[in-house]
Amino acid sequence: MRNGVRVTVRLTPKASADRLSGVVVDDAGRPALKAAVTAPPEDGKANAALLKLLAKACGVPRSALALVSGQTHRTKLVEIGGDPAELQRRLGAVRGEKT
Repeated sequence: MRNGVRVTVRLTPKASADRLSGVVVDDAGRPALKAAVTAPPEDGKANAALLKLLAKACGVPRSALALVSGQTHRTKLVEIGGDPAELQRRLGAVRGEKT
């Protein structure tokens, strides 16, 4: 991807609220953005809710996001199109990093 970033996300479906809440370590020992959505993990509903949540957090249209891998797993790789520096800044704020 020329413009944008890829982010690993650990998703919890059927949560009490849609939210991004810092960083966790995924099953492979890598850092992942922690996300929760109220949608169930059926028919791609949780994945769609995740992409909508990330789009809002990053200030980009939903069409700028693509689920690269992890369609049926909790750990997902999401590609976000846009200015890499700005996206890293916005994602850093979600992760609790000081800007």
